Amino acid sequence: MTTTISLINMKGGVGKSTLAVNLVYEYSTAPWDRKVLLVDLDPQFNASQYLLGQARYENAVLLNGTPTTWDIFEQNTRTPGRSSTTFDPSKAVMNVRRFSAGGAIDLIPSRLELALSLRNPSQKETLLTKSLSQISAEYDLIVIDCPPTDSILSDAAYFASDYVLVPVKPEYLSSIGLPLLRQSLDEFRRVNPGQNIDVAGIVFNATANYSPEETKAKTEVKNLAKSIGWKVFGAEVPYSRSFPKGAREGQPIFWTSYARSTALEKFADFGRELGKCLKL
Repeated sequence: MTTTISLINMKGGVGKSTLAVNLVYEYSTAPWDRKVLLVDLDPQFNASQYLLGQARYENAVLLNGTPTTWDIFEQNTRTPGRSSTTFDPSKAVMNVRRFSAGGAIDLIPSRLELALSLRNPSQKETLLTKSLSQISAEYDLIVIDCPPTDSILSDAAYFASDYVLVPVKPEYLSSIGLPLLRQSLDEFRRVNPGQNIDVAGIVFNATANYSPEETKAKTEVKNLAKSIGWKVFGAEVPYSRSFPKGAREGQPIFWTSYARSTALEKFADFGRELGKCLKL
């Protein structure tokens, strides 16, 4: 069965896109070797550019007109030249990599125009779920990279997901997005009874063991998480310059030149802890 997880935090700048891409690589390569689909639900399309590279993104998506998540949300919009009945979600899937052991990475990219869907959000909440249901059987894992806003996009991610993963940077105001996210999830469950979506947990991202500020921030987050019943993963994703370097090179951290072994080991530790939670 396919497992779907959304990375979301109502606070921006926590490294969601970078974490999402690296997790996609983690689970598509050894020892996991899973078939993974990344759905870019952020109008800023950082994950799309990371996976494809800027040149391929511009050529394949912007110039050649590959469908994106925007097309998923606008498939029923009646405008000249756009059909409301013939949208095929498989046409929006781009192959990124195939591995000899059977793992694979596919992407449904995003584009800036996705933000325009927020202007007319009526009756679009379930379009992502309906589209993914037509292709999900091809994947072991679907990862959704979400924007830091409570909107039609977050509701669409909730409908499509089994789990939510919450990346948090341990810094001042690090917990500011958590009450907003809890309120968003509670409201979603209230309005849509029977929707089974769980919070897999909070992961501390870009940790550097900087004391006392980081220690204080972690304590604040842990206390808040305990009060609302959310798990905090024991494994943390460390700060490393190799993450942005890998994004520029189009590689995960474990293939990035000169990445430190300690950072690789800690990321693998989190991959194992999350993979166990997701029953991968």
